[in-house]
Amino acid sequence: MSPASENLVLEHLRAIRATQDRHSQDLLEIKGRLGILEQQYASISRRVDHIDQRLDRVERRLDLVEV
Repeated sequence: MSPASENLVLEHLRAIRATQDRHSQDLLEIKGRLGILEQQYASISRRVDHIDQRLDRVERRLDLVEV
């Protein structure tokens, strides 16, 4: 293989490695953001559950629900 061909191959490999590094960094950022979204969803879900329980209790106290 000629030196020019070797240099071209090395340039392509470096470009591929650089792209792969960027993708890896992007993936780490996406995973971090997804984890935050999951935590926020869980928090909202717990709040809705508590609101539902409180509403059931209020309806029972006001006799708005058949027992």
